[in-house]
Amino acid sequence: MSKTLFDKVWDSHVVQQIEDGPDVLFIDRHLVHEVTSPVAFLGLKNRGVKVMSPKRTFATADHNTPTINQHLPVADPLSANQLKALEENAKAHGISYWGLGHEKNGIVHVVGPEYGITQPGATIVCGDSHTSTHGAFGAIAFGIGTSEVEMVLSTQCIMQPKPKTMRINVNGSLSKGVTPKDVALFIISQLSTSGATGYFVEYAGEVFQSLSMEGRMTVCNLSIEMGARGGIIAPDEKTFEYIKDREFTPKGAAWDKAMNYWSTLSTDEDATFDKEYTFDGSAIEPMITYGTNPGMGMRISGGIPTAESLDGGVATYKKSLDYMGYKEGDSMIGKKIDFVFLGSCTNGRIEDFRAFTEIVEGKKKADHVTAWLVPGSHKVLNAIKEEGLLDTLQAAGFELREPGCSACLAMNDDKIPAGKYAVSTSNRNFEGRQGPGSRTLLASPTVAAAAAVMGVVTDPRSLV
Repeated sequence: MSKTLFDKVWDSHVVQQIEDGPDVLFIDRHLVHEVTSPVAFLGLKNRGVKVMSPKRTFATADHNTPTINQHLPVADPLSANQLKALEENAKAHGISYWGLGHEKNGIVHVVGPEYGITQPGATIVCGDSHTSTHGAFGAIAFGIGTSEVEMVLSTQCIMQPKPKTMRINVNGSLSKGVTPKDVALFIISQLSTSGATGYFVEYAGEVFQSLSMEGRMTVCNLSIEMGARGGIIAPDEKTFEYIKDREFTPKGAAWDKAMNYWSTLSTDEDATFDKEYTFDGSAIEPMITYGTNPGMGMRISGGIPTAESLDGGVATYKKSLDYMGYKEGDSMIGKKIDFVFLGSCTNGRIEDFRAFTEIVEGKKKADHVTAWLVPGSHKVLNAIKEEGLLDTLQAAGFELREPGCSACLAMNDDKIPAGKYAVSTSNRNFEGRQGPGSRTLLASPTVAAAAAVMGVVTDPRSLV
């Protein structure tokens, strides 16, 4: 029987099928951070249970970490307590722990691929919705809740209903200046934030084949923002080249054995999906959001849609625009911005910093703009310095911060003040997501760079 890529990986990990119920799924890799794990570890302690497979579990601090002066004690008591709890729990259970100051520390969805923890054909979970990032390697990866974190820690399995399958094809080629972030925001704008609810999405077609692994990670990262359980892209030579010789990938004969399996990980030609969409890559332009969910996106050169032109509640739509201080028909070009955030598990990788630097080179940051440039890991931080990007950024008036989730979710010191506008390369623009009363415009690193130097929303193509 023909199978999709998702079916092949899922079915190979089913420990038990429960009639009219969920599957018991074996988990290859469990990624842990300081926010969703303390209660889970407390549950283990109360039951007198140990972590079943410490070697399959990896812990890093990211959500609550400051992005300046990481050598100093964390000032916020809640953050400090959560970070301390993660360190103590990891030590008690023999789990690899990469805390502040550790060379491998960084955002969980950035360091996982960097060290080869993320591999094709694996099942990967984390108490974080953007675990879907790892699907870029042909893995089934999804976020889980605190009770499920405890379940995986104690059994290395999870009970999950099998999602339906969706394939999104983007064919042709992208126009100059269009990035993977634009592709993802375009798809979400077409399907809405609930358009893929109940589905696991496979991305296919010439555009995704042409993307780098970092670009694929950006796309899969945003799968959750259209309601999908996760996203997946079939592994290919780019995938294998990226992960080869990384710390946790197989070596020697074990690599050859793994490659024999990984090379089978593609959707069978005559396999069918529960739903399928096809888009033309050449129709995609640089994107930006104008509202309070990631589905409220538009081409940067266009006008804000009218409520009547969209499906959905008019009152809710207008409430969103009121929150943002925008009106139907407004052009986004020229809208004043106050903050720029480059970073997060969506766009905190070295390619994102290269793209940002290319735009700002030879220019100066607008005086009224506060810019937070936050690498996703120490590997990224070191590469920024080694490649000379830091020199260019500093010459343009920018400063580099230390790794962490930063202004993506306002669980640390990097909060956008109420009423201020931030062009953000992160993944969510909900009300207050980046700080109470903050107003977020999701965009690519190049759009963020253009806004940072011009002080207003600007089409980056006009600066190249």
